[in-house]
Amino acid sequence: MDVNAAVAAAAAIAGVLTGVIAMLAFRWSEREQKRPTRTSLHTDPVLPPGVDTVLSVLRSSAVVLDEGDTVVKASSAAYALGLVRGGKLAIEPMTQMARDTRRDGEIRQVELDLPRRGTGRGEALAVSARVAPLGSRLVLLLVEDLTEARRIEAVRRDFVANVSHELKTPVGALSLLSEAVMGASDDPEAVERFAGRMQIEATRLTNLVQELIDLSRVQNDDPLEDAEPVRVDELVAEAIDRCRHQAGTKQITMAAGGTADLHVWGNRGQLAAALGNLVENAVNYSPARTRVGIAARKMSAPGGDLIEVAVTDQGIGISDKDKERVFERFYRVDPARSRHTGGTGLGLAIVKHVAASHGGEVTVWSSEGQGSTFTLRLPEAGAARDRASQHPDLDDEDGQPTTETSPYEPLPAPEVLP
Repeated sequence: MDVNAAVAAAAAIAGVLTGVIAMLAFRWSEREQKRPTRTSLHTDPVLPPGVDTVLSVLRSSAVVLDEGDTVVKASSAAYALGLVRGGKLAIEPMTQMARDTRRDGEIRQVELDLPRRGTGRGEALAVSARVAPLGSRLVLLLVEDLTEARRIEAVRRDFVANVSHELKTPVGALSLLSEAVMGASDDPEAVERFAGRMQIEATRLTNLVQELIDLSRVQNDDPLEDAEPVRVDELVAEAIDRCRHQAGTKQITMAAGGTADLHVWGNRGQLAAALGNLVENAVNYSPARTRVGIAARKMSAPGGDLIEVAVTDQGIGISDKDKERVFERFYRVDPARSRHTGGTGLGLAIVKHVAASHGGEVTVWSSEGQGSTFTLRLPEAGAARDRASQHPDLDDEDGQPTTETSPYEPLPAPEVLP
């Protein structure tokens, strides 16, 4: 009897102990589940409500850091810029800014130049970094890429400087020549000579202003608003007629050939100006008693048939380094020759913008001492209407032109025009 009582008591005590242990184990498990783990510190629930949504719509690259400088949240743009690597902020000046802001709560902003990833040319990214506290433990870093804005600003600054320089030259010459005329009032021959020089400088100034107007127009106007089918042979004939006097003076033969009855879709005035600039350059940069050829043909392309007009000369040619820049505004391969011919350095820039606005392109093949071939490719009249809304945005002259890697394929024998 006493033995049975003892066994029952022992069993009761064991049951109570088991229940107590189970309760303690359950509470310990709940506590462990609620305790933040190393992984949970870097997941979205750590962020204040709504912050994740706001960061996802920002144009700037966003990075959120905790008190250990570990990345809690980063946008895809931040990874693309190389700001975040291995869960850490990879830019030491930005990390130091975050620490300073976490310490005193002040908002900081700085502009930095960062090395560009994936290039071996030492190019830098210009960024603006802004750091602000986010709650009591987190810091928000916003980084905006200023590279493109700085590039455009540099282009505009250079353009204004170039325009000022180009305008200053003929204006200064006119001023000096007018003084010379006044001083030589009693010498009719000197007055006539100086007046002739003044007329040359005035013509040069007029041409420069007109080409600036033309360049501004092709950049700002949509040529396809007043587009129409344009016969290519008419454009070629107009370009030849425009340069007939200069060519005759240098005894340069101009010849036209290729496929007849071709049409492009676009603004007739702009297309005529573009092709005229190409032919005029060919004549100006060709020696006397040489030949300039203009040939047109139709070619197949993935997006639709193209009309290709090639202007070939036997001039001085263009070096490889100059080929990369000939379509820039005011860039001249031979400045001395340009001054002699009255060139402004804007002709090829106008050609590039006209081609791009019509959904086409202009390319160049050249070899020093062997001449050059400038090729204007435009959508055929039928295909151009479908591609009208797809032409690229026009920015500035720093967009690199396309250069041919092999000589232009010969076209059918041209017909010499009288």
